[in-house]
Amino acid sequence: MHPLVRPAALALAAALALTGCGAEVTSRDGGEGPAKAGGHYPVTIDNCGEKKAYAAAPKRVVTNDVGITELMFALGLEDRMAGYVMPDDKGDLDSVPWRDAYRKTTWLSKKTINKELVLDARADLVFAGWNYGFNEGEGFTPAELERVGIGSYLLTESCRNGREKARGVMPPLEALYTDLRNLGKIFDVEDRADALIATFRKQVAEARAKAPKGADRPRVFLYDDGRDKPLTSGAYAGPHDIITKAGGDHIMKDLKDSWTTVGWETVVERDPEVVVINDYGDTSAEEKRKFLKSYPPLAGVSAIKNDRIVVLDYAELVESPRNPAAIASLAADLRNLNR
Repeated sequence: MHPLVRPAALALAAALALTGCGAEVTSRDGGEGPAKAGGHYPVTIDNCGEKKAYAAAPKRVVTNDVGITELMFALGLEDRMAGYVMPDDKGDLDSVPWRDAYRKTTWLSKKTINKELVLDARADLVFAGWNYGFNEGEGFTPAELERVGIGSYLLTESCRNGREKARGVMPPLEALYTDLRNLGKIFDVEDRADALIATFRKQVAEARAKAPKGADRPRVFLYDDGRDKPLTSGAYAGPHDIITKAGGDHIMKDLKDSWTTVGWETVVERDPEVVVINDYGDTSAEEKRKFLKSYPPLAGVSAIKNDRIVVLDYAELVESPRNPAAIASLAADLRNLNR
């Protein structure tokens, strides 16, 4: 894990310890694991505007990507998983609170999730999202899975909002809490979900209380990647709430989308005072930093002139149970930059 990310990981571990995450999940009938059909079931939840009913808890879930996988782990649901799909560029998985869950759950592929893979895994549910695995261009969609008898659950951050393929229907932290509540109902672990949400809300409130305020709030730009055009966060991706609740003014808050591209001229015009780099992929955070520092159009931007660049890990910035700890970590960074 990148050394600048470690404080957030430690804060996350401490927060999850308070809720007992990783312990045995006890269902309402007193047994181990989620309850079987009957009693709690059937349940119906709203997922991206679609009502979905469950007669029993899924038993062989396949997840795609790190944030989605860790939502299952945070609720102690690894025993309900057939496995996960994730590239091997998503950080040090041995340093996270769910390292034991990662070790006991099958890493099905380090490549792209597809229909053949989930069929081979005998999945009964695929937990993914638009651009988090589901993609019409690849022919891997909830509708296609339904045709072969496999259910799906869409990551709420990825819900499409009616603006062509733009994503996002609610503030990012509310998307996180919505998914935790829905998963709690689907797997009959609502008490666990409620405890996590309460812990996360408290963690966010404590971070906000210490965050810069008023005139001290710096303008912040999230840089994911891209040279010709930067990929960044709009109002509906995790960085928006992470930045604003950490005491920053998110300069792309007017973009009604989640992850999207903008022009460099917009970045220059809005003159961020801090840049947050998303650390993942083949291009390292240090390489991204060097590019930003050497790219001529950015030479006059305040964050670049004053070398005010912060690094956060990919898994902290996409919807995941790492988001609240990332707020606390960034709030501390912004306080330090103001000194």
